[in-house]
Amino acid sequence: MSKASFFVETYLHTKRSVLVTLRNPFTFIPNLMISLFFLFVYEGGLSGISELPEFEGANYLAFILPVSIVSAAIGGAGGAGQSLVRDLENGYFSKLLLTPSSRLAIVLGPIIAGMLQLCVQTILILVVGLLLGLEVATGVGGMLVVILIAIGWGLAFAGYSAGVALRTKNAQAAQAGTLIFFPLIFLSTTFVPYELIEAQWLRVAAVINPTTYIFESMRAVLIDGWVWEELVKGLTAIVIICVITISFAALNAKKAVSRG
Repeated sequence: MSKASFFVETYLHTKRSVLVTLRNPFTFIPNLMISLFFLFVYEGGLSGISELPEFEGANYLAFILPVSIVSAAIGGAGGAGQSLVRDLENGYFSKLLLTPSSRLAIVLGPIIAGMLQLCVQTILILVVGLLLGLEVATGVGGMLVVILIAIGWGLAFAGYSAGVALRTKNAQAAQAGTLIFFPLIFLSTTFVPYELIEAQWLRVAAVINPTTYIFESMRAVLIDGWVWEELVKGLTAIVIICVITISFAALNAKKAVSRG
């Protein structure tokens, strides 16, 4: 199969998944509302701690905004799994397997659609942040980088959700599978900088937690400017997790094919 054919097939499967989502927008609106709720609560209830010397005068809204974006990524990741489960349950997935379409393209369609959904959610969260007074140290370029980081992280979570869906063929299991990632948000530099974390076990968890590097890369462009070291760490974490989760999805796609 040529590369051009593969990209066309992936585009068509992605387009179908996007159209299915647009026909039922209530599948992602609650997740967006929850992420915005977190943003309002954290900004309203915890913004006073930004006066501590460790924050170095940073705006707490810019500090906490990545938490809202990452929570949207985790919550919205289930969309890819849900889409595949629907196709599995109504028999459409089996029909797709009878076509000459690439198995990877079939799986990538819902995953990329979930990633695009997160892109829209991230833009809306940034708009709300700007309305609340968000100041971005790197301007429009920095906001574009935040969106790209969110898209990459969303791709990683969507790959995992799709893999669980293909393995279990169960909508509830696909949705519940993404919940294991929520602890990653809180075992990180979620509310305060690393220097203010007192528990040693939590410090260790934050260091080995890839979410930490996503937070810090977003915060770098929002608060500090173009800190390339933080950006490289964040992008490295995204690449590693994407390789793992998309490989997991592709492996389970092959197993789904073998099971018929």
